[in-house]
Amino acid sequence: MSLMYGKEKDAEYEIDNSSHPGFCSFFAKLPPKSPENGTVRLFYRNEYYSVHGPDAFYVATHVFRTNSVIKYLGGRNGLPSVTLSESLAKTFLRDALTSKQLKVEIWAPEAGQGKKATKFVLDKEASPGNLSAVEDLLFVNTDIVSAPIVMAIKIANTPVTAGNASAKMKTVGVAYADSSIRELGVADFVDNDLFSNTETLVIQLSVKEAIIPTGTATGTTERDFDLKKLKEVLDRCGVVITERKPSDFTTKSIGDDLLRLLNPSSMPSTSNTDSTATLPQLQLPTAPAALSALVSYLSLLSDPSNHGAWSIRTHDLSQYMRLDASALRALNLTDAPGNIGSNKNTTLFGLLNKCKTAQGSRLLGSWLKQPLVNRHEILKRQSLVEAFFHDADTRRILQDDYLKLMPDMHRICKRFQKSIASLEDVVRVYQAVLKLEGLISMLERIDASSGEVKSLLEETYLSKFREYDTALSKYSEMVQQTLDLDELENHSFVIKPDYDDRLRTLADQLAEVRDGLDAEHRRVGKTLGLELDKKLHLENSPQYGYCFRVTKGDAKVLQEEPRKWIELGALKSGVFFTTSTLKKLSTEYSEITEQYQRTQSGLVKEVVNIASTYTPVLEAWNNIIAHLDVIISLAHVAVNAPESYVKPDIMEKGSGSLVLRDARHPCLEVQDDVSFIPNDVEMIKDESEFQIITGPNMGGKSTYIRQVGVIALMAQTGSFVPCSEARLPIFDSILCRVGAGDSQLKGISTFMAEMLETATILRSASKDSLIIIDELGRGTSTYDGFGLAWAISEHIASQIHAFCMFATHFHELTALDQEIKHVKNLHVVAHVSDGKEDRDITLLYKVEPGVCDQSFGIHVAELANFPESVVKLARRKADELEDFSAHKTDPDLSPGMIEEGTRIVEELLRAWAETRPGQDGEDIVMGNDDSSPEAQLDELRKCMEKFRPQIEGNPWVQNVLASL
Repeated sequence: MSLMYGKEKDAEYEIDNSSHPGFCSFFAKLPPKSPENGTVRLFYRNEYYSVHGPDAFYVATHVFRTNSVIKYLGGRNGLPSVTLSESLAKTFLRDALTSKQLKVEIWAPEAGQGKKATKFVLDKEASPGNLSAVEDLLFVNTDIVSAPIVMAIKIANTPVTAGNASAKMKTVGVAYADSSIRELGVADFVDNDLFSNTETLVIQLSVKEAIIPTGTATGTTERDFDLKKLKEVLDRCGVVITERKPSDFTTKSIGDDLLRLLNPSSMPSTSNTDSTATLPQLQLPTAPAALSALVSYLSLLSDPSNHGAWSIRTHDLSQYMRLDASALRALNLTDAPGNIGSNKNTTLFGLLNKCKTAQGSRLLGSWLKQPLVNRHEILKRQSLVEAFFHDADTRRILQDDYLKLMPDMHRICKRFQKSIASLEDVVRVYQAVLKLEGLISMLERIDASSGEVKSLLEETYLSKFREYDTALSKYSEMVQQTLDLDELENHSFVIKPDYDDRLRTLADQLAEVRDGLDAEHRRVGKTLGLELDKKLHLENSPQYGYCFRVTKGDAKVLQEEPRKWIELGALKSGVFFTTSTLKKLSTEYSEITEQYQRTQSGLVKEVVNIASTYTPVLEAWNNIIAHLDVIISLAHVAVNAPESYVKPDIMEKGSGSLVLRDARHPCLEVQDDVSFIPNDVEMIKDESEFQIITGPNMGGKSTYIRQVGVIALMAQTGSFVPCSEARLPIFDSILCRVGAGDSQLKGISTFMAEMLETATILRSASKDSLIIIDELGRGTSTYDGFGLAWAISEHIASQIHAFCMFATHFHELTALDQEIKHVKNLHVVAHVSDGKEDRDITLLYKVEPGVCDQSFGIHVAELANFPESVVKLARRKADELEDFSAHKTDPDLSPGMIEEGTRIVEELLRAWAETRPGQDGEDIVMGNDDSSPEAQLDELRKCMEKFRPQIEGNPWVQNVLASL
């Protein structure tokens, strides 16, 4: 949007001067926003919107990109204000709720107050997880790409006794709502102090907003500490936090609430009048309290269309791979909040999303955050992808001729349920139903490789589509009988006159009036001697109704017999006139048309009500369409990659090894001007499951380890993978520690963020996890960092036994392979030219066994165009440090030589101690020796003379003595 055009077009509205003092006074008394920096207030002024105070500066900056649009109500130091047109306000609100993760309040004038309103009432509230109040206002013609999920969380510390000791177990109860499909979900589980399982659930469900109980101001109780940690986790996941009174988290009325909300078919059949008593979800210890807070926050019971329309399920954490916020970021799964609009191929979702429907895109987003851990289910998805992978014609026709034309039936069904649907919605569903028969025949002609795949296609799609085709045939008949389909070409959605006797009678009367209008048109044309439609026009004017129009030049004929004609007015386009007959016909036409529309609107309501009874079938059909769309999208991407993807061989959890041939990073290989160099990956259980990767910066270490995580995730989603051959075990989680950033606003340094992520890994990893660690320990001193890196690596390798890829610049860490047999060293290859002064580095991006024996940080600085003097100083200092290190440790010293040297030094010290009667080594060390320092030194020299041949034969002892 051009800045000037934006300013002129959208900030041109002026708030009436006379309303300034009253409104400013009203605005000053408004209750504070919660949270202050996360809520925007808009005031609706009938034709436009306004924002005030800090919100005015926010809108000026983010919408108009200039502060010149700000006006001050009440003078120079008055209330900052910005006005927005309706269309721009809606665009801003959509962006605020979906991309910027803000809450929104829309205030409307009090009853009876017009354009000069000074008092407003809160009309609508919305948040990223609760869009229901504004959905019809903001998303009429825009698909919601991801479902707005809101979650309520309740923490309980339950005392447990272990032996003689008592402890507390942290149990978490959650409830969530997906308003796009009217589904409630609950989960109850034990969690650790880091809330690892809660974080996993937030990621799996793509939660936008979380409701938690408020803590005390002091924050000193155990519950408050838990809430503080929980907020940190939610913050890390980019979730908007809403606090509610602890009293909202009670279960006293949740049974009655669910009885009204839930569809009877989703509740267990029971003879008990209170069928919710047997709901398994209400038997959970903590989740029902969270469910109560959720239902209250969303005000579900206040909307009659919700009654009997919702379903409920229990979410089992263990049925999906666990991912946390770090893994989401490290594997570039989806865009970070507020980063929407970047190149779609930079994220895995953007790359794989070739879906043609909004419901398909939403399902793909869920699949990527919920990779499967059930091998049978993974293989079913793979087989379906394979069928479309090999049948290009069917895949293309299904995408372009069928899926592309499918509406988002969830959205239409919600409009049906709220009784706000139109005939256009009815027609859109009808047009989709007409495609169902062709969709079935296209799926039937797929050339499946085996009978097993054919039966899978039959089970997953064909049997269900045939069932829906039968169920919806009556829908098609109803539309054909009631709607005038000939009018669809004119984008007119009307009821067929023959459908209703009253309508037919009125249509006949209208036709009679039209005939009368035409007859009068011909009569007047003949009387005036004017050619019809060229000289004499019959028009339906909004101002005069049906009337005649002639040009000003032809109007002189009216003066010949002025009594016959009733002149109505003159405009640039000509002179308007009528006759007594035409006037009567026009009035009659207007009255019958109004009656026709009244009758038709009643019939439209009937038709929409009949259509809404098909909602369960339409929603079930919509789910299968989304599934088919995702499978075809995965096949499309696999075929059209720079090099085709391959179907991975999936082993059972806990068995097998990870072997990838010619593995590539799917997002990097499609970037412009990138020729990706593939690498093999081989991680054999109990042989090379822990791999340390060294090498220069920019050499490809991070890409190499991340691509393994991305490929594992794709494989468990059911997708093909970017390799020439792939065999993988099923991982229960992918845990990552890469490139943590600091957050000064939260008081967290880079190193602290790094340690928090690593703590999560150590607490939640199992032997079936895939761990990816990049540059651990770089945020503190070299010695501390190396110590931590070594301890963490050793713990993962020896205690957890997970598959782990550990990229590091601590070359000393590579010695771990001497201690643990399944640790293997790899390095990324760099070629260095022979020049002594100016060694050129060429990064080959190949990974080979062994250790990288040098660092190339200064070369990278040269690539970044550092000043030459800085580079030279860096080289000199590096050489000095290398010389210092060489004095401290000679790389030629073998472990045996060091062990022999240690023995020589011990014998030397023991001999020295024995030369003084009454003294032993302990006395000397403790400072209890009475002899003078000179005498002691003399004794030491004599002992050294005795041991000289042994000292001269051991370089390690010589180094130790030289350093003293």
